[in-house]
Amino acid sequence: MIMEINEIKKPLLDPDMPSAELDDIKLDGPKKTLGIVLFIICTIIGVAVFFCSIHHADGSSETIFSFLYNGFLDLFGSAIYWILSIVITGNFILHIYCKYIDKGKHSNILLDVYSNDSVVHTLFFALGMIYVIVYTAWLNLGVNAPEVIVSDLTGGNVIPPICKGVFGIILVGAVFMPFLLNYGVLEIIGAILEPLMRPLFKVPGKAALDATASFVSSSSLGVLITNRLWKNNVYTEKEMVAIMTGFSAVSIGFAGLVIDTAGVGDMFAKIYGISFIMVFIIEILMVRIPPIRWKKDVYYNGREQSAEERKSEVRFTAQTIPRGVSRAVKRAGIARGVHKDIGYSLKDSVVIMPQVLTMISGIGVSAMIVAEYTPVFTWLGYIFQPLLMVCQVPDAAAIAPSMPVGLAEMFLPVLVMNGTAATVAISVKARIFVCLVSMVQIIFFSETATVMLATKSPVKFWELLVCFLERTLVAIPLAALAIHFLF
Repeated sequence: MIMEINEIKKPLLDPDMPSAELDDIKLDGPKKTLGIVLFIICTIIGVAVFFCSIHHADGSSETIFSFLYNGFLDLFGSAIYWILSIVITGNFILHIYCKYIDKGKHSNILLDVYSNDSVVHTLFFALGMIYVIVYTAWLNLGVNAPEVIVSDLTGGNVIPPICKGVFGIILVGAVFMPFLLNYGVLEIIGAILEPLMRPLFKVPGKAALDATASFVSSSSLGVLITNRLWKNNVYTEKEMVAIMTGFSAVSIGFAGLVIDTAGVGDMFAKIYGISFIMVFIIEILMVRIPPIRWKKDVYYNGREQSAEERKSEVRFTAQTIPRGVSRAVKRAGIARGVHKDIGYSLKDSVVIMPQVLTMISGIGVSAMIVAEYTPVFTWLGYIFQPLLMVCQVPDAAAIAPSMPVGLAEMFLPVLVMNGTAATVAISVKARIFVCLVSMVQIIFFSETATVMLATKSPVKFWELLVCFLERTLVAIPLAALAIHFLF
């Protein structure tokens, strides 16, 4: 039965209500007009910020979002590292207080954030604090520091580009994400792409937005958007993990850096296009095997997803787009209001930011130290060498160590390959192969995997390791086919 908006009690007008429930709402005249205006304006702002590029005089380009968060970070200059040190130290102090002193005796938003922390968190929070303080003192005060921490291949490869970058992404993203998530554009994307995304990837059509945000802006942004939608009961646990681990691919800009470093920059468009296709092919398999297959069809609020919900709207009809537009207007019409949504978004982001930054520093730098100063990844490379040889990948023995090292940082595979190239000539096809595999592995602990863990997403450490291994094993034959037939 259609309900007039004035007859609906306020609790029923939940701004985060499921899309299907929007069909039972009828906005009155003024409310509908407001919904249309908000939908158009907020969608234009959100799409422009995250997906439109600015072209610079030197020929380079970046999204408006990248321009904004980099400009925000530039305001602080070198003082940003002191800010990171304060935030990360504060996180460690709060963790120690909540876990070992308060022990759950009281409850508030901060205490609840740390309520499920383990001893492992204590270890990485402590390491993260040490790494950032040492790096900051070395960089800003000239204090002598261990090379193992401040080297460009360890701390220098994590703290300035990733820790600092994610700090800006979280805060600036918190301001602009509501425009993209709360005012209707998701409803249209979801309605149009549901018939494609649901059968192939077992996720809502809205997941296409998360994937696009990763490709054009930042993989961390993709993870944060997915996490926010999960907490808004848009995705179930299974859908959230599938989207987060499968579609949070590297951005175009970073992919360009990887491909240039490998010495095949003249073929960027072709290589990146193939990697884009590979991401979706791999995900078709990943959602159908453990550990993603084992995840629950349960929303964040505990409601179980019905079989009807998973099967609904999987056919494109004449009503698909009108239904999406109608839902978009209604979603914008019942929104809390731009200022309130930005406020809620900033509050949520500020709460999770200290843990995210500390985990990136603790796990990211530790992973880079293991990669650079131990033979662990070289040993692991031997596991992949037989598969590379079966797939007739050129220079299999030389590039095998590049396969597992992407777990630490997705830029490392080409660096390891280049290091090997100093003594062994590596063919162009082998270089392309390494680029393709590294760009579709997605899970790396200097950034994406750590953000997933730090945001308390419903995925465990060992599950991320398994997903990484599975993605790599599937990517190798796909990349091999690509280099044999397309290059």
